Amino acid sequence: MRTPLHDQHLAAGGRIVEFAGWEMPVQYTGILQEHKAVRESCGVFDISHMGEFFVEGPGATAWLDSLLTNNLTSVPVGQAQYSLLLNERGGVIDDLIAYRLAEEKYLLIVNAAKIDEDAAWLKKHAAPGVTFTDRSSEFAALAIQGPKAAEVFKKLFHRPMPAERNRVHEMPVGQASRLPSFTATTGYTGENGFEWIVPASEATAAWQAALAAGATPCGLGARDTLRLEMCYPLNGSDLSPDRTPLEAGLGFFCDLKKPAFLGRDALLAQKQHSILPHKLCALRVTDKSPPIRSHYRVFVNGEPVTETTSGALSPSLGYGIALAYLPPAYCDLGQEVQIEVRDRRFRAEVVKKPFLKKP
Repeated sequence: MRTPLHDQHLAAGGRIVEFAGWEMPVQYTGILQEHKAVRESCGVFDISHMGEFFVEGPGATAWLDSLLTNNLTSVPVGQAQYSLLLNERGGVIDDLIAYRLAEEKYLLIVNAAKIDEDAAWLKKHAAPGVTFTDRSSEFAALAIQGPKAAEVFKKLFHRPMPAERNRVHEMPVGQASRLPSFTATTGYTGENGFEWIVPASEATAAWQAALAAGATPCGLGARDTLRLEMCYPLNGSDLSPDRTPLEAGLGFFCDLKKPAFLGRDALLAQKQHSILPHKLCALRVTDKSPPIRSHYRVFVNGEPVTETTSGALSPSLGYGIALAYLPPAYCDLGQEVQIEVRDRRFRAEVVKKPFLKKP
C-alpha cells in the first residue's frame, strides 16, 4: 500500500522500503542528518499509514474505558491521552492515542500494522449506542517535530502553537473537503511539536506547506532513532501480546483503580506478586560495536538470557543503545551484559531510561 504522499517522497529523493505493509521512505538525505534536523530544528514525517478510528455516541467514554488501560474520564474535551489496548491475558494488542473531541466523541490514532486487528477487536466488544467507524483510508497525517516546530505551526495557521502537550484542536471543514482536519501537540520524538491530521485529498498541499514553512522531510530511520533515544516503545518490537504494560515499564498509563477493563485482572495478578517475570530495560553499549538491531542475543555471565527488542547507534549520544526484556535478577542499574553481534559479544550495561535526558 502507498500513502497519498508517495509521489512527494519520490520527488524529494526518498528511499522507499516496506513497513507494516506500506511503501514508506526510510530516509531522504540520510538518517543522521534527518535525526539532527529534528533535534535541532524541525522535521516532518509522513504518518499517513497510521489508522484513524472515530468513536461516538452515548456511553462512548464508558465503553472505551472498559477496553483501554488509561482513564478517559479524567481527560477534558480538547485533550489527548496515551493508552493501551490489551488482550485477556494483559498482553498488548496496540498502544494508541485517544483524542477527546467532544464529551462523547473520540478520535483514536492506532499503529499501521494493527489497523485491521484493532478494528476487529473493538467491533467484537461493541456496545449498544456507541458508533465505531474506521476512517483510516479517508485521512492522511503529518508529524512535525523539533525545537522550531512552533515557528512552523505559526506560519501554517497564523496563530501560536498551544504550549501545553496533548492538546487537540478540530479545524473547520475547508471548501476542498467535507472532512475536518485536526492539529494535536502530540509526537513520538521527545521534541516539541505537533501532528496534523488532514483529509487524504489535502495531503499533498499540507506536505508542501510544511516544507515551505521550514520543515525538513524525514523518514522512518530517523523516526526510529529519535524514539529509541527517548525509550518510546515500538509496537511489534518492544510491545507484544505476550508482554504486559507493567513488564514494558508503562504502568503509569494503566489505571488499576478504575472499574474493570479488559486485561486488568492479569495486571493486578502481576502487581500482587511484586516481582515481574521480565522487565524492559535500557542497555548502553560500552564497547565500540557495529550497530545494534533487534533480535540480537543478550548474555549475562556467558549465558544467553534474552534478546534485544530494539537497537541502534544513537546519533545524539554517539554510542549503541538497545532495549531488552531481562529477568528481574539482571535489571539493576549498572548490571553488565553482553550483546552478540555477528558472532562477537560486546559489553553493555543497564542504564536509567531514557537514554537522552531532555530538559
